[in-house]
Amino acid sequence: MELLVDIALLGLLLVTAVAIAWTRDLLAAVMLAGIYGLLSASFFMVMGAVDVAFTEAAVGAGISPLLMLATLSLTGRFQTGTDTRRVLFSLSLVTLVGALLVAATLDMPAFGSPDAPAQQHVAPRYITESMNEIGIPNIVTSVLASYRAYDTLGEVVVIFTAGLGVLALLMALPPQGEPARGELLSPMHGHRILRVIGKILIPPILVFALYVQFHGEYGPGGGFQAGVIFAVGFILYAMLFGLDVVGRLVSNAIVQVIAAIGVLLYGTVGLLGMLTGNNYLDYRDLAGDPVTGQHIGIIAIELGVGITVASVMMLIFFVFSGQLAGRRAG
Repeated sequence: MELLVDIALLGLLLVTAVAIAWTRDLLAAVMLAGIYGLLSASFFMVMGAVDVAFTEAAVGAGISPLLMLATLSLTGRFQTGTDTRRVLFSLSLVTLVGALLVAATLDMPAFGSPDAPAQQHVAPRYITESMNEIGIPNIVTSVLASYRAYDTLGEVVVIFTAGLGVLALLMALPPQGEPARGELLSPMHGHRILRVIGKILIPPILVFALYVQFHGEYGPGGGFQAGVIFAVGFILYAMLFGLDVVGRLVSNAIVQVIAAIGVLLYGTVGLLGMLTGNNYLDYRDLAGDPVTGQHIGIIAIELGVGITVASVMMLIFFVFSGQLAGRRAG
């Protein structure tokens, strides 16, 4: 039965991917991309990767389609013009890369094989020693936030850099006009039912984000998922009540500073580990007990991850919305 579910999900993923590449309606492509993310999350759940499924559901099926819709508001809904030679080149390149990936999988060990190299070295160490060394039940969090904290730091820096890149590109566009205060209100501002439902939903969304943030040591979740969920709460508020209203709580400049603070917090925790005589991002001596020190370090860097992810997501949405309002004013 599980094999049939896997085949069905993979088949739906393939059909959705082909539909995304085939359609010229960019709005339909964005909606299909959200469906693709949801199917991917379902497939990860079937494979037992709950944390990855959580991330894919929050990012792939949640905030990514929302940001792509904000992009469509600047570019238009339908694809215009098609260069046949470019399409054929892209198709050939994708086919070649896909064939190479399939060929590479032929030499890989079977999925879940106990004889796989990963099962002989690193995985047994994480499974058998994680509870003694880190002291938290979620092995995924201990791997990402302690054993492989360097990799996670790199991911946070990449997210922060991507946010700066989007900010630099959009702010470099020629000004289209200065929007009046009322023009920054959302088109959904007049829908009273949506506003009431939003007021009901947004507080639980933010509370759930805090739960995911600080419960990542004991269950699926952590800074990446919590940051996306927290950003969704503010973005939903902006869509319902307008950027002007959100700007009274947190402005674009403040979001930029907070994003940098998140990365700085992560890096500072690593420096504290060095000051105690250990390696960078080794927090065992942040407290009298090594396990307690690990807990303190993991909570701190996960908080930095959540702050950075939430700030960058909000920053991208605010910049896109500001550009759209400027074009309407121009």
